[in-house]
Amino acid sequence: MTAAVCVDVGSTYTKACRIDLATGEMTGRVEVPTTAASDVLQGLDAAVTAVTGDKTDLLYVCSSAGGGLRLAVVGYESLVTAEAGHRVGRAPTDDNLLVFYLPGKAEWAAAVARLRDAGHRPVEAFNPYWDRSGLTFEDPDGYRVVLQNERWDPE
Repeated sequence: MTAAVCVDVGSTYTKACRIDLATGEMTGRVEVPTTAASDVLQGLDAAVTAVTGDKTDLLYVCSSAGGGLRLAVVGYESLVTAEAGHRVGRAPTDDNLLVFYLPGKAEWAAAVARLRDAGHRPVEAFNPYWDRSGLTFEDPDGYRVVLQNERWDPE
């Protein structure tokens, strides 16, 4: 096995990235419209083909869509059919966050550079705490990721 493709089927966009398993580096990324009006699997297939050219060892799929899509695949299912109930809007609030604590300045700067190179721009955090030593990025569905240049302290 040399690569894995990780896919998120969102309510608006299906996002896929290809990961080199030997190095852990992301070697490809694509966003395509989620085909909720027809068959969700068409958008899934388009995303996987665009990021890999149909050559991959492992495929992992999840769904961040709420409302009618509710897709989950676990185990050895080789074929899944899915139908969307209705289109769903953005994230429930601007304070729905996934936070990555990256204490090393170089490590943090490299992660920020990768997001910027992929076309993402920081947005103002809903809670100003996150802007003090981090940057917040938002995906097309409104879900937010914070890259925090601090060490995690659960206390």
